[in-house]
Amino acid sequence: MYIKGILALSFAALASAKLDGCAKTFALAITNIYENGDTDFHFDYCENLNDGRGFTSGIAGFCTGTGDAWEVIQKYHSLTGGNDKFKPMDSVLKQYAEDSDSSTKGLDNYCKVWEELGKTDKRFRKAQTLLRDEMYFAPSQEFGAKIGLQLSISQAQMYDAGIQHGTWADKDGLPTLIEETSASFGNDTLDGNSESTLDINGHKVDEIAWLKKFMQVRQDHLLHPREKYNQGDNYWAQTLYRVRSYEYAIDRKEYMWTDSVKFLDNDGKPVCIRCETAKCPAQQ
Repeated sequence: MYIKGILALSFAALASAKLDGCAKTFALAITNIYENGDTDFHFDYCENLNDGRGFTSGIAGFCTGTGDAWEVIQKYHSLTGGNDKFKPMDSVLKQYAEDSDSSTKGLDNYCKVWEELGKTDKRFRKAQTLLRDEMYFAPSQEFGAKIGLQLSISQAQMYDAGIQHGTWADKDGLPTLIEETSASFGNDTLDGNSESTLDINGHKVDEIAWLKKFMQVRQDHLLHPREKYNQGDNYWAQTLYRVRSYEYAIDRKEYMWTDSVKFLDNDGKPVCIRCETAKCPAQQ
């Protein structure tokens, strides 16, 4: 999701993103499970979830009613010279993005075009990948770096929260979640046993202790969104599996990611994600 006119960071921020290689692959794949039910990149995905955001589409749930879908299409236009199948919808998409309008009127062919190009056009897939990294991955990692996050699991949680809550400073956005989390620590808290210590408000806080609190704060926002546009059809409350899955990984001490990781899918079943030729460990 994206709110009109706000890009938290530019492409230059990618240079400071610490989650890379297999660890980044895992983070993206885990969020793909939450978004689409499997680890694949669904460039052709498109539907109206009736959550107050218009059509949701592509690898990062780009929405017509919040503006990030329009950003993707503008990026695609820059790669095609503007001569593509989205062009007839430009005026409607631009207006809905500017007004944060969830209407789908005038977009009868939107999903048909998105699905077709997502399957067949490398330029359209490139546009989605670039915007995902620019608008969500890079900013989420920058926010994590500012508070000193070192563990793969924490950095990946920043990305997943950024995808769902946004990387901008609204009442449910990632910066707000981080601020509320850090504000809760008034003493040294070293009971996470992660061997990574953060400096929070002048106090020493174990990174896993901070992450657990962050997920408590995130869960509260999922159950009780502060922003009206996040309250559509009570949809967020149905996505608590995003928190439960990370809690499962914390219990397994899946802190640093190299060859494979094990998380829960949306039905609560364990799923192993591996890097290239690595093997998943025996069932535990």
